[in-house]
Formats: sequence, C-alpha cells, structure tokens
Amino acid sequence: MITPSTILTQIPVALRNPLIEEYNSIVQNYMEHRWSPSELSGGKFCEIVHTILNGYPNNYSATPSKPNNFVEACRRLENKVAVPRSFQILIPRLLPALYEIRNNRGVGHTGGDVDPNHMDAVAVLSMSNWIMGELIRVYHDVDVKEAQTLVDYLTERRIPIVWQTDEIKRVLIPDLPITDQILLLVASSSAKVTFNNLFEWLDYSNKQYFKKALIKLHNDRFIEYNQKRNDIEILPPGSTYVEKRIKELKIVT
Repeated sequence: MITPSTILTQIPVALRNPLIEEYNSIVQNYMEHRWSPSELSGGKFCEIVHTILNGYPNNYSATPSKPNNFVEACRRLENKVAVPRSFQILIPRLLPALYEIRNNRGVGHTGGDVDPNHMDAVAVLSMSNWIMGELIRVYHDVDVKEAQTLVDYLTERRIPIVWQTDEIKRVLIPDLPITDQILLLVASSSAKVTFNNLFEWLDYSNKQYFKKALIKLHNDRFIEYNQKRNDIEILPPGSTYVEKRIKELKIVT
C-alpha cells in the first residue's frame, strides 16, 4: 500500500525531499495569496524536476542542479530512449513554460514585462500539480485518479492561524464562528479528518451543536461529512471560502 511516507521513494532522498518541499511551497503560497513567492518556487521546482528526469531511471545526481541553458537542457531530454513518453516529451516541453513565468514575468528580479499576479500563480500551481501527478503515476504505476489522490496526500496546508503539533490543532482566533473554525481545521489537513479528532481540536463542549454545524456545512457543500464512517473532508466551495477568509483575516491583522 502506498502511503505519504512511501511516495516517490524510488527517487533519492536528496532530490525527493526538495521536490516535495518546493511543491508544498507553491501550494502554500498560493493558499496565502502570495503570488510572487509561488512563482519563484515554480522556478526551483522546474530545476529539481529536470534533475530527476535527467537521471531517470538509475543515474541520479547527488543534488538538484540548474542547467546553464534550461530550454536546451529540456530539449536534450527528448533524446533519451527507453523512458516513459511523458518523461521524454510532455514534461520536458512543459517545464520551459513554467520556468518562463519565473524568469520573465516580473518574478525573481525587477524589470519583468508583467507584474506577478493571480493568473500567473494559477498557471504555476496547475502545471506543478500535473507534473507531480505524472511523476507519481509513472513511479508507482497507478492510474491518473490514484496519482492525484497521492498528490493531495503530499500537501499539508499550513494555515497561518492554525497551530499544530503531531496530534493536535488549534485555531488561534477562538472567537471565530464554529463553522469557520471547522473549515480552517479541515482545510489544513491533507487527509480526511475524523469526527472525534475535529471535536477535540475545537475544544468544544456541545457535541450535539457541533454535529449540527457539520451537517449544515455538508448541506451547503462546503464539506463532505460521512456519518457512517464519521469522517470529514473539504470540498472545493469550502476551500474557496477558506482562501477568502484567510485573506480577510490577514487584512485585519
């Protein structure tokens, strides 16, 4: 069984860890509406992915490296034989576009022709997400749906107002409505959250009212609350609401 700790372990740890860290940085910065850092991480992400593809399947470099001519280095990957087509054609042709956003759209230095913005950050996030899914699909020989599920497991959202240890989470603004606190806690978790864990994290006393709040969020399609399994996960409208709420709270602070 593939778990978050065993994802992409075929890649040497000196490349695997930076890959996951940079991908998580892209997701985190996007979540916090920090468009410029998101795109900067996109450039580093490209260099790590190129290093991995260049070393596939068993001749990896000890550390990520930055080619002198990134576009030409990606073209050379197309000459590799006996590799998956996505490693030979698709990803090598996608990486220069992702890298271009980092270099020539106002990111990483002054004087870019376009200021970094939400549109660019969406492109960085989407391309990086697809590349991660394809790496997982190839290395683990799984279908696209399972690959995306595993990509989601890699990402533990670090929400600024959610403090956490290995076993506990707390919303640091306790006077927020309980529905907001529920959404923040669920959104900060990469996997489904159990009813009991969420109730404990809220440090709430009224379990009946807590359950009513979950049902309301479920009916509003902000979360998926499975009462048979007693677990909860965030839905796209819930994620959108959390992003908006975080932005509002950061403005206040």
